[in-house]
This record gives sequence, structure tokens and C-alpha cells, in this order.
Amino acid sequence: MGGRRRRAQSEITSFESEEVSSIEWEIINMTDQEEDLICRMYRLVGERWDLIAGRIPGRNAEEIERFWIMRRWEKLADRRKLHKKENSKIFDH
Repeated sequence: MGGRRRRAQSEITSFESEEVSSIEWEIINMTDQEEDLICRMYRLVGERWDLIAGRIPGRNAEEIERFWIMRRWEKLADRRKLHKKENSKIFDH
């Protein structure tokens, strides 16, 4: 069982590093209104980035998808930090 866990971790790590190194990512700034619209449209139509981009003047599908992916990774990182913080409080007592 330990072998599976190690293998899965290495696959995740290699995927993450491939993803980061294969694409030049720039921070995409969205207005609050754009972000709200993206979230609502995503709930309605899913990953149909071209359809979502068509509702936001001046944005293209690639920008919307990149923004969404970066936003998800940000939220995941925030959750991990919170989880670590909560665990450290439990073990400190």
C-alpha cells in the first residue's frame, strides 16, 4: 500500500512540474464582475470556455480557462494552509 501512495505522489509532482514548465503563466486579473460572471457561467455550462468568454467583452477562451485553473489552485493552496494551521493547533495542545 505504501508503494501506491509513493507512486501516486510522484505522478502528481511530475504532472504539476510539467504543467508549470510547459506553459508560461501570467497572472490574469479579472474584475469582480468578470469573476462573478465566470463562476455563474461555469456552474451553468461547465468548461465551455469559448461560451463563457463570449459573454465577457475583450476576453478569450484561453484567458478564462487559465484564470479558472489558477483560481482553483489558489483555493486549494489556501485550504492546505488552513488545514496545516488547524492541525498544528491540535498538536500544540
